[in-house]
Formats: sequence, C-alpha cells, structure tokens
Amino acid sequence: MERGSSGLRRLFQEVAKFGAVGGAGLLVNLGVFNLVRAVTDLPVVRASVIATIVAIIFNYIGFRYFTYRDRDKSGRTREMSLFLVFSVVGLVIENGVLYTATYGFGWDSPLQSNIFKFLGIGVATLFRFWSYRTWVFRALPVREPVTGPVAKGDGRPRTKQRVP
Repeated sequence: MERGSSGLRRLFQEVAKFGAVGGAGLLVNLGVFNLVRAVTDLPVVRASVIATIVAIIFNYIGFRYFTYRDRDKSGRTREMSLFLVFSVVGLVIENGVLYTATYGFGWDSPLQSNIFKFLGIGVATLFRFWSYRTWVFRALPVREPVTGPVAKGDGRPRTKQRVP
C-alpha cells in the first residue's frame, strides 16, 4: 500500500508542478496573444501561433528546470527534439480550435477569440501532459532495496542497492 500511495503522491506533485508552469505559460500565451493583436494587424490565428511559440519556449525552460528537473538529462538533443515535435502537435490542436471558431463559425470578437484560444490551450494541455511525461521527460529508473540473507549477530536483513 505504501508504494501505491507514494506513487500517487508523486503523480499529484508532478501534476501540481506541471500546472504551475502551465499556468504561468497560459498567462504568457494569452498576454502575448492579446499584445500582438493590439499592436499589429496580424490575423487572429497568426497572432495566436506567435503567442504559442513564445509560450512553448517559456514552458520548456519551466518544465526542464522545475517540473522535471529530477528526470533523465542524458539525451538532451533527443529531449528537445521530442519536446518540439509534441509542442508542434499541441500548437496545431490549440490553434485548430481557434481556427475552427474564427473561420468556421465566424466567432472572432476579442472575447470570443480569447475564449476559444483558452479552450484550445486546455485541449492541447491534456495531450502535452501525457506526451511530455511519457516521451520527453522520462523518469529515471527507481532504485529499490533488495533484501539479502540475515546478517550474523545483529538479526537484521542486509540490503543492497540494485540499479536496473
């Protein structure tokens, strides 16, 4: 039971850290989106793509150095490549929702654009959480104690660290 509850606790902590970085990234994303829309004449989806790219860079730094700082760092090139691939898929999901609302339904007021941008971010976040934790920031192997024969004289089992 201890292993299950500690695993659940670790997952909760990971989700909380992912949410903290993601929440800050959400503010960056929406802030840049609205800033670009206010100071340029770019179409809504292009402004959104720019904001998403800025947020992706922000989030990589937050995930690597905060959320997943204890994860495997040996394959940084692989990690960054996979992060980029999954981030682009998330970008397509996020901006696909906005594109559909804007050009499919004509919902393009600033309020509607922000609502559908937010919804797109939400859907893409579910995909990103799964893909980042599964493929990009891989967990290091768990070290579990292996019990050996009882030591003579003290009555306690000997333990060894086993690394898979």
